[in-house]
Amino acid sequence: MLIPFKFLINRVLNFVFHVGSFGKLCYQTVLAVRDYRTYSDKIITQMMSIGIRSLPVVGYISIFMGMVMALQAIKQFTQTVPLYVAGTVVEKAVLQELATAMTGLVLSGRVGASIAAEIGTMKVTEQIDALQSMAFNPIAYLVVPRLIAGLVMVPVLSIIAGGIAMISGWLTAISLADITTIEFFKGAKMYAAWHDFALPVSKSFLFGASIIMVACYQGLNTREGAEGVGRAATNAAVSACLLILTLDFVMAKIILG
Repeated sequence: MLIPFKFLINRVLNFVFHVGSFGKLCYQTVLAVRDYRTYSDKIITQMMSIGIRSLPVVGYISIFMGMVMALQAIKQFTQTVPLYVAGTVVEKAVLQELATAMTGLVLSGRVGASIAAEIGTMKVTEQIDALQSMAFNPIAYLVVPRLIAGLVMVPVLSIIAGGIAMISGWLTAISLADITTIEFFKGAKMYAAWHDFALPVSKSFLFGASIIMVACYQGLNTREGAEGVGRAATNAAVSACLLILTLDFVMAKIILG
């Protein structure tokens, strides 16, 4: 009878410990921003790694995201409402939700796991200890440039994803249904509102910070050699995905509520 209860208590305590440690890392990161000489020359490199190298996979997913949304709208509304509503459906679904959320989830796997594995390898091979011995702040050296790059590039990728998805949805709609370009964009503009743009931009900043900070936290707390590096990469991807889905709901509730 006591074993399940003990297991639950240990899990709760472990969760509280990690929340506290993660908060401490966030605080140290804010303080490390002042040490710009340590990280200023590394920001461009991280922007290339996080943003430019992720563009092909984000673009590929965005193309099919727009195509699927347009196809679903056409099939659902053919006999019920005017087909120009397909433009409304694609605009609302892509801009409010899918572009930012899918971009965040993709980057959680591609970028989050990569950062966790890279920093985790440095941790288990004592390279981080070597940085400290040379009077370098490891938070400023490893975390801050990645965080700044994430805050810049994740919103940019989300905007690009939304644009690509809208174009692919438009081309799919005019190719598969009796709808013109004018009608499609008439539907897209008909119910457009400010929160269609405010929501994805605000979410993309939070998603970018979440992906980077979770990955860095997992990497800095890596243990047990190569096995620990693999575990850190997996935990970073899974934890970032769960955090993104949670923040997605919270932000939608705040802005749309």
